[in-house]
Formats: sequence, structure tokens, C-alpha cells
Amino acid sequence: MRSIVTLIAALYLVVTAVTCSAGKGVEQLTALRDHTAAPEFDLKTPDGRRVRLSDFRGKPLIVNFWATWCPPCRAEMPSIQRAWEQLKGEGIGVIAINVGEDAETIAQFTDKSPVTFPMPMDLQSRVVQAWPVRGLPTTFVVDSEGRLAYLATGEREWDDPQLLDLVRGLTKD
Repeated sequence: MRSIVTLIAALYLVVTAVTCSAGKGVEQLTALRDHTAAPEFDLKTPDGRRVRLSDFRGKPLIVNFWATWCPPCRAEMPSIQRAWEQLKGEGIGVIAINVGEDAETIAQFTDKSPVTFPMPMDLQSRVVQAWPVRGLPTTFVVDSEGRLAYLATGEREWDDPQLLDLVRGLTKD
């Protein structure tokens, strides 16, 4: 338990530094040139549904890592919801993996900021440690072959048309 608290505290410091140094305006995604395979995961949502990376094979997937204690994470959640509303009919997945918090904590957040995309829980912080996450929020865009294609560290406006066009560019023709 102590290592999880230490990890969360360290992640908070990193995200605060990144967020404070970031300017306003729309930021784009960083292309990942090595296209390494996204680490597999098998997690449960607060309502008990299983979510696995392999469930999304064959379509792009936005994977957001977040926590309720993280102000930029909370701030970007409505734009992720709006992006999901635009993308769900286009064969593009969206999930937000909560790092280290339980179902009750997540429910308290979603009661105030409703979302309809899956929010699996990484209760033991094993998934966040397997992915190249350096702070919260961190979001990856996984291509249809399960490879890491884009990275966003810090808050984004996920419903920005230019940003969504990059994601849409990963769909198979």
C-alpha cells in the first residue's frame, strides 16, 4: 500500500510540473516512431465488466490514464466524453484507466461528471507501471494492430477536430 501511495505522490508531482509549464491552447499528439506493442491488460470497471486491450484489436483505441485526485485529469474528462460521443460510431474505442482508486471513489466523480465510455480500474497500479506513463493524465492512441502510435502527456481537449483527425487516420480502410 505504501508503494502505491508513493507512486501516486510521484505521479502527482510530475503532472503538476507538466501542467504548470504547459501553455493554453490546443496541443496535438506526439507521434511514437518505434510503434511498440501496447502492453496487454485485463481489468474490471466499477460495475464489474471486464475490459481487455485485446477486445479492441482491429480498431484504434484512445487509452487515458487518470485519477480523481488529479485536477488536469478531471478537467479533460468532459472533452474525452465529447470525443467518445463523436467516435463511437466510427469504430474507434475510448477508455480511461483509473490508477489506484476504488469503485466508490470513481462513482463519486462520475456522479458529478457522467461518462459513458469504459473506465476500468487499475487497483494495484500494475498496468500503469507496464505502460510508459510519466505522469497523469497520460493518454496513448493505440493503432488497429495494437501498437502505440501517439502519446499525450498532460491535459488535452480531446474533441478538438485536428486531434481527432490524427486518431481517425489510424482506422483501416
